[in-house]
Amino acid sequence: MMITKEMYIGEILRSKPEAAEILMGCGMHCLGCPSSQMESLEDACMVHGLDADEVLEQLNK
Repeated sequence: MMITKEMYIGEILRSKPEAAEILMGCGMHCLGCPSSQMESLEDACMVHGLDADEVLEQLNK
């Protein structure tokens, strides 16, 4: 499955559990936070000061 910037963090983790390691490696250590379940990858990257395109590339490798 191809991950997009519009997908929610929770949706990404349910469909690709190994994404947790990548996201945590980028500095997103709050993956279990209730708000992360309804936050898009793009929004999460913005909050954490990350380039969404770079994170997306890592997730889709």
